[in-house]
Amino acid sequence: SFGVIADIQYADAEDGYDFGGQRRRYYRQSLKLLRDAVEAWAAERPPLAFVLQLGDSIDGLNARSGEAQGALEQVLAALGRLPVPVHHTWGNHEFYNFSRARLAHTGLNSRPAGDMAGLPAGDCQAYHFSPAARFRVVVLDAYDLSILGREPDSPRYQESLQLLREKNPNDNLNSPTGLKEPRFVEFNGGFSQAQLDWFNEVLKFSDENQENVIVMGHLPIHPDASDRVCLAWNYEDALSVIHSHQCVVCFLAGHLHDGGYCLDSHGVHHLTLEGVIETPPESNAFGTIYVYEDKMILKGRGRISDRVMHF
Repeated sequence: SFGVIADIQYADAEDGYDFGGQRRRYYRQSLKLLRDAVEAWAAERPPLAFVLQLGDSIDGLNARSGEAQGALEQVLAALGRLPVPVHHTWGNHEFYNFSRARLAHTGLNSRPAGDMAGLPAGDCQAYHFSPAARFRVVVLDAYDLSILGREPDSPRYQESLQLLREKNPNDNLNSPTGLKEPRFVEFNGGFSQAQLDWFNEVLKFSDENQENVIVMGHLPIHPDASDRVCLAWNYEDALSVIHSHQCVVCFLAGHLHDGGYCLDSHGVHHLTLEGVIETPPESNAFGTIYVYEDKMILKGRGRISDRVMHF
């Protein structure tokens, strides 16, 4: 069994609203909800094997107030009370606060240390681990292609900016207004070809070894588990890698605070978790997933529904 949580977006700030001015965001309260989740997970018997934190652990507000380091330390301290490993994927809000190079030196870098053969080249944060026999978790880096968190003179930044400008002529690159493909906004990102090639090799290995694989990334990769804006730029490429293999049973994402779910045409479950940041103080938004031979059972708390996912 393992814990799942997304979009904590903690900041020591008064409640605010989303960019549309419609949805309330409980910045200060999100840390309390995280602590409640940690307490519930720590009490699980038998104990959890690990926790997946699906990105946006602190809010971009922290960058403006100079509180990024302090906010991150509070979130990591709360998660640090768990007696099990926490695996992190990075979202846009991490990059509003820190450069990619800086994040690699924080507690949000859960990638195994050392020059592990089998990790993607460069500063891509993708990795995989096997917590049990015939079971593997792949962590994808959905901002590998992105203009967030990178130096403007880097080749990857230039490549990402070019792609974004081709698809988004708006002055404000965060605005999807009028776009045929509204996911091409600055607060999203995508997967480099190098990462997709690496991902394909990992899944090939899992096929050969008859493993069941769970994949996680900050951005959803299926339109039926997201709105049209919150998808990864090249979600079709990631999907086609998954669909060319037998082993993937589930894709876990955050980013879309409303959450989402679909079972796709290849029998893969796409679960987008509701965000802690937009969860009222009297509720919560986290879950525990219990893995069996032929299914996974999600026991949700607060805004997250229970779900049985057969494979």
